[in-house]
Amino acid sequence: MRAEIISVGTELLLGEITDTNASFLASQLPMLGIDLYWISQVGDNRARLVEVLRCAWQRSDLILITGGLGPTEDDLTREAIAEMLGERLKIEPTLKREIEEIFAQRAIKMPISSIKQAALIPSANVIHNTQGTAPGWWVERDRRILVTMPGPPREVQPMWHKEILPRIRQRFSGAIIFSKTIKTFGLPEPAIEELVSSLLSSANPTLAVYAKADGIHLRLTAKSQSQEQAEGMIAPYETSVRSILSEYIWGTDDDVLETVVGHLLTEKGLSLAIMESCTGGLLATTITDASGASTYFKGGLVAYSNEAKIAYGVDARLISDYGAITEMAQAMAEAARLRLGADIGVSTTGVAGSDEMEGKPVAIVYIGIDDSRSKRAIKGNYPGDRVWMKRWVTTAALFELKKVLSALD
Repeated sequence: MRAEIISVGTELLLGEITDTNASFLASQLPMLGIDLYWISQVGDNRARLVEVLRCAWQRSDLILITGGLGPTEDDLTREAIAEMLGERLKIEPTLKREIEEIFAQRAIKMPISSIKQAALIPSANVIHNTQGTAPGWWVERDRRILVTMPGPPREVQPMWHKEILPRIRQRFSGAIIFSKTIKTFGLPEPAIEELVSSLLSSANPTLAVYAKADGIHLRLTAKSQSQEQAEGMIAPYETSVRSILSEYIWGTDDDVLETVVGHLLTEKGLSLAIMESCTGGLLATTITDASGASTYFKGGLVAYSNEAKIAYGVDARLISDYGAITEMAQAMAEAARLRLGADIGVSTTGVAGSDEMEGKPVAIVYIGIDDSRSKRAIKGNYPGDRVWMKRWVTTAALFELKKVLSALD
């Protein structure tokens, strides 16, 4: 099976939005054993869209299209498919009534232009959209399948899981591709590759190393006749990776650090408070992205100035004697823990600006952790622009906290 993804929308070509639909669909196809050969982006131009569709129809068995199904004049996916296949569009009365009912339920008058969303060609079957007014199409002809989906990701993903994925599974059976991702932090990509170099030459399963926003990911992929067989092929390689990188591994697959940390805090019955300087509130924001954070997160204090640190409980003499960066990390973590009545305090402080501070170079950061029994300050160097540095230090703080929590009884 050769698959192709076409993303429609001029806004994609202008860089106004990121094509998350293509990456989502690309991640789904390996589980079906379907090889993705091409991904295209095309603007809201009928002639160019027809040209891209004709090329896809000639070379691919499965064509997945997102975007261009709205009610406006520049939504041209239906018209382009009809032209490419030589079929005529016709308003389907039942579908028209369903769209009218959606607007009626929302107490909104339906624009006349929305009627075009009820248009079908003879080869198309409707794919219902539970999140919007634009239905998708399922077209089977000439031993090919063409599927259309709306542009908004919040509509694409439910439609894929509920409507499209089951249909594809019914039609295609064979080898599946199974992947498992191991997530690490604390070592650069070249160091990781060197450590696992003996595993990189395997053809099936394969091991690939990627730099991501939350560390370095290692993806193990196996192709087999069943998921059980593929998992069995991957297992010894995963054991080897875990043995080599054990202290740097923090999660797998869909894990995110804030959720991993949250589970550990919940499991151990501990509460958390933080004081941030160089991360400016991003650490607190990230922690509260995890479901259930209110059960363990007491709160966060953003202390960007020395005056704020003192106001929140840091001893002014420490700042006078040692400065606001080094020993301050431990003092800030302790102050956050005591002030907010938490079991564990975490802090971030460092030089995030463009000039050195207190004799410390730009990008030097300290992460403080105080669990009442012990205190520590972890030094790091995170060069890059301010936004990138804040994200990386936030990840580092969560990773260091995860290590501390994992070691606690």
